[in-house]
Amino acid sequence: MKNVLSFAIALLWISVCAKSGAAGQQAAGATEHSCDKVQALALTGAKIMSAQRVEAGTFQAPPGSFRPMAGAETLAKKVPAFCRLRAVATPSADSEINIEVWLPENGWNGKFRGQGNGGFAGEIAYPLLEFSVIGGYASAGTDTGHSAGPTSAEWALGHPEKVADYGYRGIHEMTRIAKIVIQAYYGRQAEHSYFGACSNGGRQALMEAQRFPEDYDGILAGAPANNFSRLLTNAVANAQSLTGEKGNYIPGSKLPAIARAVNAACDAKDGVADGVLNDPRQCGFDPTTILCKDADSSECLTARQVTTLKKLYDGGRLANGKGVFPGYLPGAEDAQGSWLVWITGLQPGKSLLFAFGKGYFANMVYEKADWSLEGLSLDEALKAAEEKTARNLDAVDADLTKFNARGGKLIIYHGWNDPAISALGSIGYYESVLKKMGKTKTEGFSRLYLVPGMLHCGDGPGANSFGEVMDEPTDPQRNIKIALEQWVEKGRAPESLTATKYVNDEEREGVKMTRPLCPYPQVAKYKGTGDTNDAKNFVCALAGK
Repeated sequence: MKNVLSFAIALLWISVCAKSGAAGQQAAGATEHSCDKVQALALTGAKIMSAQRVEAGTFQAPPGSFRPMAGAETLAKKVPAFCRLRAVATPSADSEINIEVWLPENGWNGKFRGQGNGGFAGEIAYPLLEFSVIGGYASAGTDTGHSAGPTSAEWALGHPEKVADYGYRGIHEMTRIAKIVIQAYYGRQAEHSYFGACSNGGRQALMEAQRFPEDYDGILAGAPANNFSRLLTNAVANAQSLTGEKGNYIPGSKLPAIARAVNAACDAKDGVADGVLNDPRQCGFDPTTILCKDADSSECLTARQVTTLKKLYDGGRLANGKGVFPGYLPGAEDAQGSWLVWITGLQPGKSLLFAFGKGYFANMVYEKADWSLEGLSLDEALKAAEEKTARNLDAVDADLTKFNARGGKLIIYHGWNDPAISALGSIGYYESVLKKMGKTKTEGFSRLYLVPGMLHCGDGPGANSFGEVMDEPTDPQRNIKIALEQWVEKGRAPESLTATKYVNDEEREGVKMTRPLCPYPQVAKYKGTGDTNDAKNFVCALAGK
């Protein structure tokens, strides 16, 4: 379970990384720029702590820093020489936002890339800064104002200003300072600025587009936790469903039976029996089909467990029947890093979502370290959550007029089988933008891609690699980051993209299959002939067409 939890927490850090290819580098000593230029900068509301040249291949992250990516230690040895600037921003009396700006000494591509955080943040994602400078980008990261692990929220107790820093000020301050430093170091501004991250980082991405439309030219928002207060209210609703009464809990031993039943009922509906549901909304799986007829076993669900599963698929509901947040979609319930880690846990009350929900309500909403969900009214919890934190944490404004007016481009992506944040949440937000701004205007600057079979920010049984994490490939058809840059810089709007499923996802070895990713509301449909593992034998079309 420890390895699985580490994997899941690592996913929280997933963010946009740089294009492949190290920046061109001159011989040591033949520098065009000097850290001295930025060491003495006077910053409003912030202080530069240090600015030091880092030799190529010598960077070592501070002791205890989280290194979630495979090969991260090797990656650090490939980093070119750069200027590492450390600063602290203090937009309030209780703020201490640590920020780092990394500036390639040579071969700068003229672009700036801001890095986001997963979970409750609390640490600078050093591997992502390394990726960026290797690709020639100036880059910046922040802990958003506190030091802690991504599942810890104790820092927020009694510190409303730190919650504001985490919610929106930290990333904006990072961006503001980075742009000043870039100008001073290179003698010119970045030609284009990009931001991308997943999970809480996707929330940060949408917050930037909504609240600070001048910060970035291109924004990539992965699996955004943007409806934060409702998402975590739903997390405690799920915890109540699983633990409210004896017998409600669904143990991990039963998840494979649920997954098999879902696939038996729905897998072939998209024309291909491959363990991946192209559009899980069309499934219509009925949990009562696996109700135990005789003795309880790992191959069936008791009546109480059937009720629990229905509630998880449906999402939490208030006393008036209205939904709190969309429920989970069927498919991939037993995949590594899926329901067992995020939703059910090895034991009742031991899932990641339970930890996030409890941390949020105890430290940010009710401000009681010993808070318990026992006897909690969901209606009262949602009311308290929105009154206390929505202004600082929720990024649900559908009016992106200012971002669009300045030429900004936004791409949202979400795994259909995300066990942390229902993909229906991203659909709901995107449709709110369509309603507010109109179809023509919205599609002129924004796209939404749903990824069949992908879990939270990656992995899963579907084709889950499309440049959202790794550097390669550099082909904009296969790399969503490069597609975003082409849209911003050359006006080439992305249409369908191509995702890859590897035999070994972690090491990206051996291609198992490729599939098209279609701009919402289109979905990929098999043409009826040809290899079902080849994306060219699928076409993007509206559901039902």
